[in-house]
Amino acid sequence: MDPMSSTSSDKGAKPASGPRSSGILRDAAGTWLTGPYIANEDVEYRGQDLGLPEHGPGSLTTSWTRVLGLLIDWLLAYGIALIFVSPTDGLIGTVVLGIWFVVGVVTVTIFGFTPGQFAVGSRIARVDLGRERGAAEAAGEAPRTAVGPVRAFFRQLLVCFVVPALINDYNGRAMHDRATGTAIVRSR
Repeated sequence: MDPMSSTSSDKGAKPASGPRSSGILRDAAGTWLTGPYIANEDVEYRGQDLGLPEHGPGSLTTSWTRVLGLLIDWLLAYGIALIFVSPTDGLIGTVVLGIWFVVGVVTVTIFGFTPGQFAVGSRIARVDLGRERGAAEAAGEAPRTAVGPVRAFFRQLLVCFVVPALINDYNGRAMHDRATGTAIVRSR
């Protein structure tokens, strides 16, 4: 019998304990809700367990590259907002956030990257399809899988709350990336 299965006869029973059960629980949840995820001993570099290369196109970007891309996107949204509202208007921050949100969702859905990510040479990749698919996409042997509008929407929504973007796992993927099964990788 599977230690994680539940039947009417074991109502109120505690989940199995020990080293095996904690891994099962973490893998079953599969999101950032389970807390920090520690790499296995056999992982030699960031992204290896996702099927991504260590260096070059398809490898995980650095935190500074992510921040620079976000800054460029934010400045672009601010520039567009100035067309519609005065910089002294009390709504400027809300308008900038709205423009940033819409531009991010639309461009990630259509192109797989935001303008800022394009400028710094990165893109958003789905990593929830397995290691083999990730390796094939990184090597150019398989076409890139689209992020899609639903994932793009929820990524942007979670980034609006700031905190999910600040908490990273051992791969450098933020909480919003883990929750949507994505990662920001180098495009060149």
